[in-house]
Amino acid sequence: MTQRRIRAVYMRGGTSRCLVFHDRDLPGAGPERDRILLAALGSPDPYGRQLDGLGGGISSLSKACIIAPPSHADAQVDYTFAQVEVSKPVVDYTGNCGNCSSSVGPFAIDERLVPSTEGETVVRVHNTNTKKLIVAHVPVASGEAAAEGDFELPGVAGRGARIALDFLDPGGAGTGRLLPTGRALDTIDGVAASLVDATNPVVFVRAKDLGLAGTESPHAMDADPELSTRLEKIRASAAEMMGIPGSAANPKVAVVAPPAPFAALDGGRYGADQVDLLARVRAHERHVPGGGGAHRWDGGERVRRLARSRRCPSRAPLRRAPHRRLRRRPRRPALGREGDRVPHGAPAHGGLDPGAVTGVAPVPDPVSAIRVTDRQRFVAITTLGLVSGPPGQTFPPSLLLHADDLIQ
Repeated sequence: MTQRRIRAVYMRGGTSRCLVFHDRDLPGAGPERDRILLAALGSPDPYGRQLDGLGGGISSLSKACIIAPPSHADAQVDYTFAQVEVSKPVVDYTGNCGNCSSSVGPFAIDERLVPSTEGETVVRVHNTNTKKLIVAHVPVASGEAAAEGDFELPGVAGRGARIALDFLDPGGAGTGRLLPTGRALDTIDGVAASLVDATNPVVFVRAKDLGLAGTESPHAMDADPELSTRLEKIRASAAEMMGIPGSAANPKVAVVAPPAPFAALDGGRYGADQVDLLARVRAHERHVPGGGGAHRWDGGERVRRLARSRRCPSRAPLRRAPHRRLRRRPRRPALGREGDRVPHGAPAHGGLDPGAVTGVAPVPDPVSAIRVTDRQRFVAITTLGLVSGPPGQTFPPSLLLHADDLIQ
């Protein structure tokens, strides 16, 4: 039997890895396409290692991107993200991946899908999962996407070229609403939770409500089957409430806590004065006992949701994390600006320099554009000006809280 060969590029975007395909080289959307993606990455693998494919045995290393001609008038390429489960024959298309989004611009340039400009090329990307636009700023050298550079991304060894992304109007990408339930605070399994959809859905809960300090390592969280079971119960209930049941990829669960000393995965130790918030984001990974796996990083989508939720009505878990207020900053108008930064600590990177965060891009309508760099996939965040909504929608001032009011 003749083997079928399909072109693909193996790429790293942020702290994720993915196989990137041309849409034209794959069957149309459906079971046949999914079978190819599963086989390419080595799923399903009951051993959780994906040894028979190019996956890495965890959700961040089991992803695919499919690039097609644009279907949006303001885009140059279409990009569909596929999350391939490790141990089950499931491909999930319910959300986007902020890390993998950074691979689309370089792929489009190197495959000559867009014209390149020496120095920097801007690529306008339409993510078909969320129906949102992403603007990629890609360094270019000798007509190709630059691979070498002096940018260091915490959680990734070595250095490379720095790619910046603008996520335009990210609110309500999966559910149509920034707050899918219409409330800033819900109760799930006896725990206060904020359900937020900014680029991808997430449910925020307080670490202390789960008996956690917020400084636990991913390994420690994964080794606690009772915690894994409870977090998955919260996640599944939140999915029902947000109107996205049945997805193993979304929503994620973010466990947040006030600043405290903690250790990063590289052994570095960080003081409470180096961050304003601790965050542990948990993905659903069925091969992990209890059904979940703590992220070794903070994905770009979670960073944006973290920032969004800090701008929502009061009494969300982020607002009521106790013990410490944020450093006082001057009040500002609703539209954000560079300088209002909230560095947070996550295991892969520790407390990062908020100076790497570049601010909110100006837009004419009352929606916001978030400029995200590779570094920002692990750090939070400059201010995000407006609570997100469709063009033309405004929100009363009572819904907009200053960042200083959110952690007390």
